[in-house]
Amino acid sequence: MPTETAPDGPAPQAAHHVATVAAPLDPASADTPQVLYLAGRQLLVQRGDMELAVRDLGGVGTEVRFPAPWPRPFGTVTVSPGGDLAVFAGVHALRAVDATGSVRWEIRHGCWSTAVCEQRHVSYTEYADDFDHTHADHGSAAFSPDGKLVWAHVRDSTGDGVEEEWLVLDAVDGTVLGRAETGTVASGSFQYPHPDPAYMGLTVGEGEEDSPVLWGHFDGTTLTVRRFPGEVLLGVSPSGGHFLTTDPEQWSLYLHRAEDGTELGRLDAEDTVPVAPGSADDDRARWDYEAAYVAEGTVVIGTDTDVNAYATRHWLVDVAGTTLRGRVSYPFPVSGPARPAGEGTWYTVSADETAVHLWRRAEET
Repeated sequence: MPTETAPDGPAPQAAHHVATVAAPLDPASADTPQVLYLAGRQLLVQRGDMELAVRDLGGVGTEVRFPAPWPRPFGTVTVSPGGDLAVFAGVHALRAVDATGSVRWEIRHGCWSTAVCEQRHVSYTEYADDFDHTHADHGSAAFSPDGKLVWAHVRDSTGDGVEEEWLVLDAVDGTVLGRAETGTVASGSFQYPHPDPAYMGLTVGEGEEDSPVLWGHFDGTTLTVRRFPGEVLLGVSPSGGHFLTTDPEQWSLYLHRAEDGTELGRLDAEDTVPVAPGSADDDRARWDYEAAYVAEGTVVIGTDTDVNAYATRHWLVDVAGTTLRGRVSYPFPVSGPARPAGEGTWYTVSADETAVHLWRRAEET
């Protein structure tokens, strides 16, 4: 039976269950599994304490395990479209490794410790037992869809006093091809690939209302950056023609034209989303910090106003027309946000984080 407990609103939008895939690692010692979609491939990725598991979901069924250069509290990680190279964005360095653990290249940078640390560390063992380093802020890295570039948000890679930088690197050897100051003081960041390898989106969390979205363009020589203060990036449309953001307080969705950043429309949650059953009178609907494009002008996104024992609520939103098409109706209960899986699909993670569920709109099956 569908899990519909929605109040009045647009007609439910049925979700078709495509598949359930078991997480490769034990959730007790691993991060939440995620699906990366690049160059037409779906990769199930999960970071464990000392390894990274990568499974191809495209029918091949192959799985690769990358030995990690440092434990998982120390930074983030991304994987190449081919699933053959992992880039670990750590507290003190970016390190690219293959499945044997061999280092392809490394770029050391300023320390991301939450305390003032001016050391340029050589190894994480220098700070492995320090509380501030274990709970350090973090940058991020992402591959371009063609796998030729790595975009990386780091601290002071040259030692010349630049607080934070956005780098464009040659994925083969780590050569820095372009760089730009971000003008940020990040607690963390996340990158959003564009279909065109020359573009990338970066959302930087600063713990303040003006935390920005940065929209980067690398012309082969120079990295230029457009800044959108007070916004959080949610995704890039399949064609790359648009990107979607929300504000740090999650009140509205904003659709931007990718070419020049022009805002084309917005959708306020409070005026659009029906009140959740059991909500207090002063509760306001707010959009999730994650969304999944399932078509050029359509996303699946949740709201975080649900209370008590009511089910997770996801919505099909026409962002091009700034309208709510309806609540997504699932054949069994789901948890957490809707995340993009490419090719018109999205995924959710089971409540115990042992499995990933893949979904598609029923009307397209």
